[in-house]
Amino acid sequence: MQTKRLGVAFAALSLLALSACGGGDGSSTASGQGFKVPNIPAQKALGAGEGEVNIVNWAGYAEDGSNDKSVDWVHPFEKQTGCKVNSKVAGTSDEMVALMKTGEYDAVSASGDASLRLIAGGQVAPVNTALVPNYADVFAGLKNKPWNSIKGVAYGIPHGRGANLLMWRSDKVATAPDSWSAVFDQGSAYKGHVTAYDSPIYIADAALYLMSAKPDLGIKDPYALDQKQFDAAVALLKQQKANVGEYWSDYTKEVQAFKSGDSVIGTTWQVIANLVAAEKTKVGTVLPKEGATGWSDTWMVAAKAEHPNCAYKWLDWIVSPKVNAQVAEWFGEAPANSKACAETSDKSFCTTFHAADEAYFSKVHFWTTPIAQCLDGRTDAKCVDYAQWTRAWTEIKG
Repeated sequence: MQTKRLGVAFAALSLLALSACGGGDGSSTASGQGFKVPNIPAQKALGAGEGEVNIVNWAGYAEDGSNDKSVDWVHPFEKQTGCKVNSKVAGTSDEMVALMKTGEYDAVSASGDASLRLIAGGQVAPVNTALVPNYADVFAGLKNKPWNSIKGVAYGIPHGRGANLLMWRSDKVATAPDSWSAVFDQGSAYKGHVTAYDSPIYIADAALYLMSAKPDLGIKDPYALDQKQFDAAVALLKQQKANVGEYWSDYTKEVQAFKSGDSVIGTTWQVIANLVAAEKTKVGTVLPKEGATGWSDTWMVAAKAEHPNCAYKWLDWIVSPKVNAQVAEWFGEAPANSKACAETSDKSFCTTFHAADEAYFSKVHFWTTPIAQCLDGRTDAKCVDYAQWTRAWTEIKG
């Protein structure tokens, strides 16, 4: 892969729980995700562009050449469609939700924890995929997922995806690990040099490990934890804390930590591993045998978009093969469009990021927001919501 410096670190997850919409006027029947869905129709036809589009996005998703002159897919879009792009970079999912609530934006690149809140809150509308021709070429493994659809109705266009991997310094860790036990049960062997992702959602990583390490807990979904399961995950993380040298959310800091040897084993993204290796540091990565957590972003359209036609044009543009390839390489993630792989400058890029490997991604539990109604389908138990995950994370870190 080209080791061009990324435009951004992937921002931290939201600190607030999903606010469930109650019943009342405008709400449909229960969605299965634990809330009622506002009755908002999808756009039926595509009209002329309104001349501009206001978007909320992660940094690196709407590059206009200002960070790198060779990285620009905004100006070509403006020239082709006549829709001027007004981009607002958000640093967190909380900020994205807050900005969308203002009604000033037409589209947003939401992560799984924000997307459900936006749907439940009525800030976004279902997407008419027939108005987005390039949607046809999106990998099937990204369509109609719990974080971007409700009962088979699409609420956005998939942008890309990635897994949270286990990375280690191969010159300091004698035996290549194949399990998350290396950072949980065996972390003391690297005391002070274990690293972990700095977010309440990291509790899901512990829960995922416990799914196989302690099957008697009955965990089926790392984001659907009853109190007993949640307490077990928190206890594991408090145990791990004694061995953690640094919690990271800024990818540049993790690169430097592995380069210096301050960190020798822990959670990472493939792009970070590539950058560390480019620094002539010996590292290995693996998707552990237990699987992993990960992310998948979705472009969504505001329910009351002032510029809906330009918004739809942007959705189709950003997921088009050439542009989706540009974004994926710049940010460091698997593209959503299956035809994007033929457009990447590094012809091994999609292999490195497992873009077409559905067997690989079947082992990835994509981030979503824990809510009181258990996401694993249980009706006889109450699950711990994200507000409690946030409080517990503060306790874990001390």
